[in-house]
Amino acid sequence: MARLPVLDIDQLTAQQRAVVDAIHAGPRGSADPGIGLRGPFSVWLRSPNVGMPAQQLGAAVRFDTSLSDQVREVAICVVGAYYRAKFEFAMHGPMAVAAGVDAAAIETIRRRGTPSLPADQAAGHDLAVQLLRDHRIDDATYRTAVDLLGEGGVIELVSVIGYYCLVSLVLNAFEVPLPAGITDPFPDVAVSYNTSDDSRI
Repeated sequence: MARLPVLDIDQLTAQQRAVVDAIHAGPRGSADPGIGLRGPFSVWLRSPNVGMPAQQLGAAVRFDTSLSDQVREVAICVVGAYYRAKFEFAMHGPMAVAAGVDAAAIETIRRRGTPSLPADQAAGHDLAVQLLRDHRIDDATYRTAVDLLGEGGVIELVSVIGYYCLVSLVLNAFEVPLPAGITDPFPDVAVSYNTSDDSRI
Protein backbone atom coordinates (compact mmCIF):
# COMPACT_ATOMS: atom_id res chain seq x y z
CA MET A 1 0.00 0.00 0.00
CA ALA A 2 1.30 3.44 -0.92
CA ARG A 3 2.24 5.67 1.98
CA LEU A 4 0.40 8.60 0.45
CA PRO A 5 -3.09 8.25 -1.04
CA VAL A 6 -3.68 9.32 -4.63
CA LEU A 7 -4.74 12.96 -4.85
CA ASP A 8 -7.94 13.87 -6.61
CA ILE A 9 -7.29 16.70 -9.04
CA ASP A 10 -10.65 18.26 -8.15
CA GLN A 11 -9.63 18.45 -4.48
CA LEU A 12 -6.31 20.28 -4.96
CA THR A 13 -5.66 23.65 -3.36
CA ALA A 14 -4.90 26.63 -5.58
CA GLN A 15 -1.16 26.23 -4.90
CA GLN A 16 -1.24 22.53 -5.69
CA ARG A 17 -3.21 23.14 -8.88
CA ALA A 18 -0.64 25.74 -9.94
CA VAL A 19 2.10 23.08 -9.74
CA VAL A 20 0.04 20.62 -11.80
CA ASP A 21 -0.79 23.29 -14.36
CA ALA A 22 2.88 24.25 -14.65
CA ILE A 23 3.87 20.60 -15.22
CA HIS A 24 1.14 20.09 -17.80
CA ALA A 25 2.00 23.34 -19.59
CA GLY A 26 5.67 22.36 -19.83
CA PRO A 27 7.46 19.76 -21.94
CA ARG A 28 6.39 16.83 -19.75
CA GLY A 29 2.68 17.52 -20.05
CA SER A 30 2.62 17.52 -23.81
CA ALA A 31 3.86 13.93 -23.81
CA ASP A 32 2.05 12.70 -20.70
CA PRO A 33 -0.89 14.81 -19.53
CA GLY A 34 -1.39 12.76 -16.35
CA ILE A 35 2.16 13.01 -15.04
CA GLY A 36 1.44 15.85 -12.61
CA LEU A 37 -0.34 13.45 -10.25
CA ARG A 38 2.14 10.56 -10.47
CA GLY A 39 5.68 9.73 -9.47
CA PRO A 40 7.62 12.26 -7.40
CA PHE A 41 5.10 14.96 -8.27
CA SER A 42 2.43 13.08 -6.34
CA VAL A 43 4.62 13.70 -3.28
CA TRP A 44 5.75 17.24 -4.06
CA LEU A 45 2.17 18.38 -4.62
CA ARG A 46 1.67 18.01 -0.88
CA SER A 47 4.35 20.67 -0.38
CA PRO A 48 3.84 22.98 -3.35
CA ASN A 49 6.41 25.52 -2.18
CA VAL A 50 8.98 22.76 -2.77
CA GLY A 51 7.09 21.11 -5.60
CA MET A 52 7.12 24.11 -7.90
CA PRO A 53 10.88 24.77 -7.90
CA ALA A 54 11.55 21.01 -7.97
CA GLN A 55 9.50 20.52 -11.11
CA GLN A 56 11.14 23.59 -12.69
CA LEU A 57 14.60 22.20 -12.02
CA GLY A 58 13.52 18.83 -13.37
CA ALA A 59 12.26 20.40 -16.58
CA ALA A 60 15.55 22.27 -16.99
CA VAL A 61 17.84 19.28 -16.49
CA ARG A 62 15.71 16.95 -18.59
CA PHE A 63 14.70 19.16 -21.49
CA ASP A 64 17.01 22.17 -21.64
CA THR A 65 20.64 21.04 -21.63
CA SER A 66 23.30 20.44 -24.26
CA LEU A 67 23.41 16.74 -23.36
CA SER A 68 22.13 14.19 -25.84
CA ASP A 69 19.04 12.25 -24.83
CA GLN A 70 21.18 9.11 -24.73
CA VAL A 71 23.78 10.51 -22.32
CA ARG A 72 21.13 11.99 -20.06
CA GLU A 73 19.02 8.83 -19.91
CA VAL A 74 22.04 6.62 -19.25
CA ALA A 75 22.93 8.81 -16.27
CA ILE A 76 19.35 8.78 -14.99
CA CYS A 77 19.22 4.99 -15.25
CA VAL A 78 22.50 4.70 -13.33
CA VAL A 79 20.95 6.75 -10.53
CA GLY A 80 17.73 4.73 -10.60
CA ALA A 81 19.69 1.47 -10.41
CA TYR A 82 21.95 2.76 -7.64
CA TYR A 83 18.98 3.65 -5.44
CA ARG A 84 16.84 0.82 -6.83
CA ALA A 85 14.12 3.40 -7.32
CA LYS A 86 11.33 1.41 -8.92
CA PHE A 87 9.30 4.20 -10.51
CA GLU A 88 12.34 6.04 -11.81
CA PHE A 89 13.95 3.06 -13.52
CA ALA A 90 10.64 1.69 -14.81
CA MET A 91 9.97 5.02 -16.53
CA HIS A 92 13.45 5.94 -17.72
CA GLY A 93 14.69 2.52 -18.81
CA PRO A 94 12.23 2.46 -21.74
CA MET A 95 12.89 6.17 -22.37
CA ALA A 96 16.58 5.39 -22.73
CA VAL A 97 15.91 2.62 -25.21
CA ALA A 98 13.49 4.83 -27.15
CA ALA A 99 16.22 7.50 -27.29
CA GLY A 100 18.60 5.03 -28.89
CA VAL A 101 20.50 3.49 -25.98
CA ASP A 102 21.11 -0.22 -26.45
CA ALA A 103 18.53 -2.27 -24.52
CA ALA A 104 21.17 -4.75 -23.37
CA ALA A 105 23.19 -1.87 -21.91
CA ILE A 106 20.17 -0.66 -19.94
CA GLU A 107 19.63 -4.16 -18.59
CA THR A 108 23.28 -4.28 -17.56
CA ILE A 109 22.87 -0.94 -15.79
CA ARG A 110 19.77 -2.28 -14.03
CA ARG A 111 21.94 -5.10 -12.68
CA ARG A 112 24.65 -2.56 -11.76
CA GLY A 113 27.08 -4.00 -14.26
CA THR A 114 29.37 -2.14 -16.66
CA PRO A 115 27.70 -1.87 -20.07
CA SER A 116 29.28 -1.52 -23.49
CA LEU A 117 28.38 1.98 -24.70
CA PRO A 118 29.53 4.56 -27.23
CA ALA A 119 32.19 6.92 -25.88
CA ASP A 120 29.92 9.82 -24.90
CA GLN A 121 27.39 7.56 -23.18
CA ALA A 122 30.19 5.66 -21.46
CA ALA A 123 31.59 8.95 -20.17
CA GLY A 124 28.20 9.83 -18.70
CA HIS A 125 27.85 6.37 -17.22
CA ASP A 126 31.31 6.33 -15.68
CA LEU A 127 31.00 9.80 -14.21
CA ALA A 128 27.61 8.94 -12.67
CA VAL A 129 28.87 5.66 -11.22
CA GLN A 130 31.94 7.26 -9.73
CA LEU A 131 30.08 10.24 -8.29
CA LEU A 132 27.48 8.01 -6.67
CA ARG A 133 30.01 5.49 -5.38
CA ASP A 134 32.81 7.79 -4.27
CA HIS A 135 31.04 11.17 -4.04
CA ARG A 136 33.94 12.54 -6.09
CA ILE A 137 35.20 12.39 -9.68
CA ASP A 138 38.83 11.55 -10.35
CA ASP A 139 40.87 13.60 -12.80
CA ALA A 140 40.85 11.02 -15.58
CA THR A 141 37.06 10.57 -15.49
CA TYR A 142 36.53 14.32 -15.31
CA ARG A 143 38.88 15.03 -18.22
CA THR A 144 37.30 12.36 -20.42
CA ALA A 145 33.84 13.77 -19.72
CA VAL A 146 34.95 17.35 -20.46
CA ASP A 147 36.63 16.25 -23.70
CA LEU A 148 33.47 14.48 -24.89
CA LEU A 149 30.68 16.59 -23.39
CA GLY A 150 32.28 20.00 -22.81
CA GLU A 151 32.65 21.84 -19.55
CA GLY A 152 29.03 23.02 -19.63
CA GLY A 153 27.89 19.51 -20.44
CA VAL A 154 29.64 18.12 -17.38
CA ILE A 155 28.00 20.76 -15.20
CA GLU A 156 24.64 19.79 -16.68
CA LEU A 157 25.38 16.08 -16.25
CA VAL A 158 26.25 16.47 -12.56
CA SER A 159 23.04 18.49 -12.14
CA VAL A 160 21.02 15.71 -13.82
CA ILE A 161 22.59 13.16 -11.48
CA GLY A 162 21.89 15.30 -8.42
CA TYR A 163 18.29 15.98 -9.40
CA TYR A 164 17.54 12.31 -9.98
CA CYS A 165 19.16 11.43 -6.66
CA LEU A 166 16.54 13.71 -5.10
CA VAL A 167 13.81 12.07 -7.18
CA SER A 168 14.97 8.59 -6.15
CA LEU A 169 15.02 9.47 -2.47
CA VAL A 170 11.52 10.94 -2.67
CA LEU A 171 10.22 7.87 -4.52
CA ASN A 172 11.80 5.48 -2.03
CA ALA A 173 10.91 7.41 1.12
CA PHE A 174 7.23 7.59 0.21
CA GLU A 175 7.08 4.21 -1.56
CA VAL A 176 5.54 5.74 -4.65
CA PRO A 177 3.83 2.90 -6.54
CA LEU A 178 4.32 1.92 -10.14
CA PRO A 179 1.50 2.65 -12.55
CA ALA A 180 -0.75 -0.32 -13.31
CA GLY A 181 0.68 -2.69 -15.89
CA ILE A 182 4.31 -1.54 -15.47
CA THR A 183 6.88 -4.25 -14.74
CA ASP A 184 8.76 -3.80 -11.48
CA PRO A 185 12.48 -3.47 -12.33
CA PHE A 186 13.50 -4.43 -8.78
CA PRO A 187 10.93 -6.98 -7.58
CA ASP A 188 13.24 -8.22 -4.82
CA VAL A 189 13.16 -4.81 -3.12
CA ALA A 190 10.48 -4.64 -0.44
CA VAL A 191 8.31 -1.54 -0.57
CA SER A 192 7.56 -1.48 3.12
CA TYR A 193 9.98 -1.93 5.99
CA ASN A 194 9.19 -4.06 9.02
CA THR A 195 11.07 -2.66 11.99
CA SER A 196 11.26 -6.13 13.56
CA ASP A 197 13.17 -7.48 10.56
CA ASP A 198 16.73 -6.21 10.23
CA SER A 199 17.66 -8.51 7.32
CA ARG A 200 17.60 -5.61 4.86
CA ILE A 201 19.96 -3.39 6.84
